[in-house]
Amino acid sequence: MTINPRAGQCATTADLVDLTKLITSYYEDRPDSHISEERVAFGTSGHRGSSFKRSFNEWHILAITQAICLYRRQQGIDGPLFLGIDTHALSQPALESALEVLAANGVDVMLAAKDEFTPTPVISHAILGYNRGRAAGLSDGIVITPSHNPPEWGGFKYNSPHGGPAEASVTSWIESKANEFLAANLSGVQRMLFGKALLAPTTHQHDYMSAYVEDLRSIIDMDVISNSEITIGVDPLGGAGVHYWPLIAEHYDLRLRVVNKIVDPTFRFMTLDWDGQIRMDPSSQYAMQSLIAWKGGFDIAFGCDTDHDRHGILTNSVGLLPPNHYLTVCIDYLFTHRPAWRSDTAVGKTVVSSSMIDRVTSKLGRQLYEVPVGFKYFVDGLLHGKLGFAGEESAGASLLRRDGTVWTTDKDGIAAGLLAAEITAVMKKDPGEIYRALTRELGDSSYDLTEAPATTLEKQALQRLNKESIQTPNLAGEKILAVLTDAPGDGSSIGGIKVVAESGWFAARPSGTEDIYKIYAESFRGNDCLHQIEKEAQLIVADALLAITSIV
Repeated sequence: MTINPRAGQCATTADLVDLTKLITSYYEDRPDSHISEERVAFGTSGHRGSSFKRSFNEWHILAITQAICLYRRQQGIDGPLFLGIDTHALSQPALESALEVLAANGVDVMLAAKDEFTPTPVISHAILGYNRGRAAGLSDGIVITPSHNPPEWGGFKYNSPHGGPAEASVTSWIESKANEFLAANLSGVQRMLFGKALLAPTTHQHDYMSAYVEDLRSIIDMDVISNSEITIGVDPLGGAGVHYWPLIAEHYDLRLRVVNKIVDPTFRFMTLDWDGQIRMDPSSQYAMQSLIAWKGGFDIAFGCDTDHDRHGILTNSVGLLPPNHYLTVCIDYLFTHRPAWRSDTAVGKTVVSSSMIDRVTSKLGRQLYEVPVGFKYFVDGLLHGKLGFAGEESAGASLLRRDGTVWTTDKDGIAAGLLAAEITAVMKKDPGEIYRALTRELGDSSYDLTEAPATTLEKQALQRLNKESIQTPNLAGEKILAVLTDAPGDGSSIGGIKVVAESGWFAARPSGTEDIYKIYAESFRGNDCLHQIEKEAQLIVADALLAITSIV
């Protein structure tokens, strides 16, 4: 990837989104259902887009919400729907549109008290808490967030009664029905005025914050953090958890300081990401420059993205810890410090996460459960206590309660950050130091994510590759041991291909929004070997795509 020369620098006025135009486009522009880019499309984390591109506007939200109402009716889901938003500019308009439809359909909706923002994991926690012990009258939820994407983006995600992102079969049904409504100019969509919807008897206020904060001690040893008196720095990146952190500090008597309390939908306080865009990615060294400047100012520090489902851990030993490194440390710590967890509790990872996870899991004598990209693949394992920890290379993770029962079935950046504080307090060293020790025992890896251009036809072909598509027997001088198109854990398609050698691997997956495919690669033989793997990966994939597209 080419790094923008302004990456890591403070945003300027010229970088900021025009909020007036953005909101106006949301209400005034109409999507063309004949143009694929303007249709409803659920990816790994719901429907996302921008009103500037007519891929996220009022019609989309009205159509999706009506489709969800029909799905609930079809499935007999008649408990309350927990609804939350983050701090993106399009989130509040989308909430209003959604509530107009939900109220008109007679759905009981739980809105955050005092119009508070609601982190993604808090919605999952609320759904699971309500449904615990119930066999009927189950609840579900909607999270309105585009996660860490730029300020002009909006996002809309449906969480099933299991508390996590809905399965592909569910989102495909919702997507199809929503696009039918778009094609019919919203005929069949029930709706009432927002003011009336707010006063509807089915619209309720819910104290998400207190319930979540008070329950944190069931997943994190808050007493050991408090008693250790370690200092903690937190940057919410202007996101949905901004008001949660002071309450957490007060409730548990932590020496915790929020270094940035600003909420501004332009996110003008951010430093620019690798491509020169404003992006609230807590795992990016460019986007996290403001927090990185605090290195040495706290015993441990961390940030979360806009909906607080992702984390970024700042250590004094190495600075911003790469996500794969922290996931490895979490696994090593949790499976030796959670005695109430079952002996058969496994470790969950995505196929593009580091093989250091494989090595530490093997050292611990635990089973590895490897799935495609997308947190929805971890839901069942977390829900039933079969996965003690589940993480993905993009800095998303969740874990079980200390007693081995489910906490959330969606990513939880708040818990991941507080876990870093627990680890530091208990181990008397930060996660960066712990990872270094693990590399001395298990080997050190080099990991990278790059991109390569691909046409729409090539991206489609990439998803059809199989073991026979790979003609070369070697990767960076080593014999290829496995070619995977399905995840070893659950057998689901990985939407691309993974090629594995003894001390290195690469995976190639098409982008859902750009004319590129992504190459994930790792080597345990240093950076030179990593670059060789990346170079060969492009050649291997190019040859395979040429062969399959020429047949088509």
